[in-house]
Amino acid sequence: MKQYRQILNNINRYVNLNEEDEKQFISIIRASRIKKRQFIVQPGFVCTHQTYVVKGALRVYFVNKEGNEHTIQFAIDDWFASDHYSYINQLPASIYIEAIEDSHIQQIEYNDVERLCSNNQKFERFFRLVAQKSFAYAQRRILSNLDKTAEERYLEFTAMYPAIVQKVPQYALASYLGMTPEFLSKIRKKLSKKS
Repeated sequence: MKQYRQILNNINRYVNLNEEDEKQFISIIRASRIKKRQFIVQPGFVCTHQTYVVKGALRVYFVNKEGNEHTIQFAIDDWFASDHYSYINQLPASIYIEAIEDSHIQQIEYNDVERLCSNNQKFERFFRLVAQKSFAYAQRRILSNLDKTAEERYLEFTAMYPAIVQKVPQYALASYLGMTPEFLSKIRKKLSKKS
């Protein structure tokens, strides 16, 4: 039970689980360790699971027709990651999820989650609330990309997620913020001169 306490605490922030609920959830978890640069989702294969990061860091990204990588999300300790479109529709993935450092993860399969949600309304509520929160964040990110300068996006991200900034490589952070690594370097240099 101890090895699952972190993910159970995450769920308990949204719903109150009793001991039986916790046992039900633990029964569907598959834990593993992955190495830096290892993929857990790749385009063309159906994403059959959601991944919870116990310890480590993942990067979610896609590659456009020109071969350019675009980072969509990071997932560090106590975060979930998935190709949500592929997962929900059980269609081939269009994105990559890659470990950017050695990571300890716990995964839950689509069919197990569906069965669990059908049998226990607490989990139905948990996954609905997490989906709503993710949608709201995605909308906020779109608006930020449309309305803010590159420097403002960088400052906002570093203020909200300092732990991510410390963990991820500069090229990945630049990609997430919609700029080149060189431009991010210029922003950082400019800001360091101000302080």
